[in-house]
Amino acid sequence: MNYPNKINKQVTKTEISHGNRGMNLEMLLNQTNNYYKEKDIALIFKKPTPIGIVDVSYENNKKMIKKAYFQTQSTLDYNGIYKGKYIDFDAKECLSHTAFPLSNIHKHQTEHIRGVIRHGGIAFLIIKMNGLYYLLDGVDYLNYIDYEKRKSIAYSYIEEKGLIIKEGYLPALDYLQAVEKKYFKGE
Repeated sequence: MNYPNKINKQVTKTEISHGNRGMNLEMLLNQTNNYYKEKDIALIFKKPTPIGIVDVSYENNKKMIKKAYFQTQSTLDYNGIYKGKYIDFDAKECLSHTAFPLSNIHKHQTEHIRGVIRHGGIAFLIIKMNGLYYLLDGVDYLNYIDYEKRKSIAYSYIEEKGLIIKEGYLPALDYLQAVEKKYFKGE
């Protein structure tokens, strides 16, 4: 790969981990959010993970973090405002073709979804599964986990309840079309 400043780096299999699975989806969403901001459509931002820095060093005139910790549990990946409504969502990629593991969503994230909905905001999940992108409404997600005893959401449920998000050029992943269809039907 050619990086800025003419640095050439080879990516090896050992550098690709489960923690980086969602990076492609995250990249598409970040590009999309930049497009929405530039076109004054919506203001949606990736939330930074709150970390506390314990130890730093200086290498080649750059400050390097040597030791850090998570200050608080993060909530969902993205939040912002669209048409006067607060939006909060998380982005997940799933390798399984039959079910989305609920272990991908932590208890504090589920409680955050409940709180956003309780206060009148819009909360949802964007799930990439079987090569497609879906918007799964927070209410549908909560109904599933509250009434089903499974440890995963069946793909058939995501197909039934989720809205497909189209991938394109500009914007890269136009999830606001699905938001519009789901939450702003008559406006």
